[in-house]
Amino acid sequence: MGRGPSIEGRKNAADATRGKLFTKLIREITIAARAGGADPASNARLRAGIDKAKAVSMPNDTIDRALKRATGADADKMEEIRYEGYGPSGVALIIDCMTDNAQRTVADVRHALGKHGGNLGTSGSVAFQFQRKGELVVDTSKPGSEDKLLEAALDAGADDVQTEAGESLVLTSPDAFDAVKKALDAAGLTPSRADVSWRPENRVPVNAEVAETLRDLIDWLNDMDDVQEVYHNAELQA
Repeated sequence: MGRGPSIEGRKNAADATRGKLFTKLIREITIAARAGGADPASNARLRAGIDKAKAVSMPNDTIDRALKRATGADADKMEEIRYEGYGPSGVALIIDCMTDNAQRTVADVRHALGKHGGNLGTSGSVAFQFQRKGELVVDTSKPGSEDKLLEAALDAGADDVQTEAGESLVLTSPDAFDAVKKALDAAGLTPSRADVSWRPENRVPVNAEVAETLRDLIDWLNDMDDVQEVYHNAELQA
């Protein structure tokens, strides 16, 4: 009977995953600070990046180093690139990257897509199927919390609130995202997830084989240091 991974092996794998996540968050903080200034009070994107970093227990000195890096020479080497393309069975994909070598990144993304029955598209080829939306997920299982959330979110400018099984999803425009998040925090309804993302207009059903291949592709892409986020329009079962 084979033995599973050792405790040390599992820890090393977890550390590697944590390291990749930290790398992506540090890049986001650095780019956000370079684009909008290093003061999170006046830079909503930076504030959101720092919030995400703190949510995964990134040390404050690591965050501070990322902010200092934004004014250094290395920051100028980084650029944001958005790729659009197709996965298995024509699933639409948006792949947001940050890289210091665009040629390397596009080659890696193209290779990943090709390995999974997809291909790289041109700019605008799939973006029209998505909307840029703020998404905030809040636990509303306690009695009265759903009504409290509705009042706080809608008063702050949210577009919609969807609730299912004691959990609510608040949707906002990108401009209203920061105000809605502050209102929820002030109401004691701190989101478990809060981000501005590309949300598909419609989800496309896929069979089990396509879903498995798509999940493998997404894992492959997310494992790349240059890839920050991957969005798709497939309807996948949890």
